[in-house]
Amino acid sequence: MTNPFNVDLDRNPANFQPLTPLTFLERAASVMPDRLAIIHGTLRYTYRDFYSRSRQLASALSRAGVERGAAVSALLPNVPAMLEAHHGVPMCGAVLHAINTRLDAAAIAFQLDHAGSRVLIIDGELLPLARSALELTSKAAPMLIVYDDPEVSGAPETASNELDYESFLATGDAEYEWLMPDDEWDAISISYTSGTTGDPKGVVYHHRGAYLIAQGNALISNMPRYPRYLWTLPMFHCNGWCFPWTMSLVFGTHVCLRQVRAEPIWQAIAEHGVTHMCGAPAVMSLLVASAPGQARPSGHTVEFFTAAAPPPEKVLAEMEGAGFNVTQLYGLTETYGPAVVNEWKPDWDELDPTARAARKARQGVRYPPLERLEVMDPQTMEIVPRDGETVGEVMFRGNAVMKGYFRNAEANRKAFSGGWFHSGDLGVVHPDGYIQLKDRSKDIIISGGENISSIEIEEALYKHPAVAVAAVVAMHHDKWGETPCAFIELATGQTVTSEELEQHCRNTLAAYKIPRRFIFEEVPRTATGKIQKYELRKRLAGDAEV
Repeated sequence: MTNPFNVDLDRNPANFQPLTPLTFLERAASVMPDRLAIIHGTLRYTYRDFYSRSRQLASALSRAGVERGAAVSALLPNVPAMLEAHHGVPMCGAVLHAINTRLDAAAIAFQLDHAGSRVLIIDGELLPLARSALELTSKAAPMLIVYDDPEVSGAPETASNELDYESFLATGDAEYEWLMPDDEWDAISISYTSGTTGDPKGVVYHHRGAYLIAQGNALISNMPRYPRYLWTLPMFHCNGWCFPWTMSLVFGTHVCLRQVRAEPIWQAIAEHGVTHMCGAPAVMSLLVASAPGQARPSGHTVEFFTAAAPPPEKVLAEMEGAGFNVTQLYGLTETYGPAVVNEWKPDWDELDPTARAARKARQGVRYPPLERLEVMDPQTMEIVPRDGETVGEVMFRGNAVMKGYFRNAEANRKAFSGGWFHSGDLGVVHPDGYIQLKDRSKDIIISGGENISSIEIEEALYKHPAVAVAAVVAMHHDKWGETPCAFIELATGQTVTSEELEQHCRNTLAAYKIPRRFIFEEVPRTATGKIQKYELRKRLAGDAEV
């Protein structure tokens, strides 16, 4: 039967426009043109400046031959040019490819080739890395545009075929009539996974998803008008969780920071009245380690949003004492970054500190733009009971899920099997509907037929005062197949022995979950603070514990 409410009621330019987060900046510049948009050292840009420069970049790229659907890469730290790239690149119909600044030349070359990059915008300090990467590319080298950060002393020495960013911008029109996407399903960006089990996969985001997640960020983070957001989360990581677009929605101010170090963070919080920031648990550890004498520098609470590994309860409690209200988020590159939030319930404020920290460590419930979030048996595709015990795979469905992996049909088939996005993360659902991660499927330890959560062991280790960082992986065992091995970074000024940690674990863990080996050394991390457990497993390759 034909729906009568569809008869003679068609889409047209008056009643339908593709959703895109680019309209947020246009609106901010129209409504609040003199509002401060960007702070970077001594540099200040208003929303009028921000919008004009983004349009100039779009115009310059278009005049240089960049067409709809072309990839434009950016190898930049958290500087104004990266914010401009998030707007100017898609404003000319191109697709932004933000590159992890900690990758080696070979990994960067792979991404440039795979994405088919036409242009590479590069920070001056990273110019040698970019040149090395371009020597390894198998396709035509992209145009190189070099950003000279005014906060870095000494201009980079560029070659004749390398364009200066500001000079390139000057070739563009600040009044450029930028391009709306033909379809909100059009790609706005491509981000690459870490590639821990092979070549990294290119995760494609669309304008619709970026628009909805950017709005969801403002709602979830309870952002008022005119917030001040400090960039400690790398913008190359899932497009900064879409916060480059969120801030224009609420007329906020971006406070840029080239490097994540304790002193500049505390200084920025105090000088600029920072209200919001995001970061991995490693950033929290950095802050609490430097907090004495610096905590609550401006007499206000800073909203801090964290994802990656579940934060240790001890760190959560210390952050609260240092003047931060921590909200746990969860997601993946494939879900535009976080798409799950630990929605705080008022009655949890009455819990004792330990119980409150345990609630904060949960991943939570779905973001408003995410239609479905379930923990399911990946074999039967049935939803697990809400008992806080039955483990299943976390699965997503909705507008907060990527378009798919670029040029990788087989990976897409597996990822979207059964009409759900399979995260590869294992978790439980509590009776109140909040999910809690137990492990990555590849990180679960199977010992004598028993499944052991590495996260559970890590939480136990974090409760020891000498432990700053704990990472638990499986190691070979002749009898049990696998047993836990713990890599430990010690807190400053602390000492502890393997025997003491083993006894500490016996107080809270079953005997078969206690690590058989403790290794005291620096734990490898990604640029976003995630512990690289695959590196730890390689470290143990060939070892045997009997």
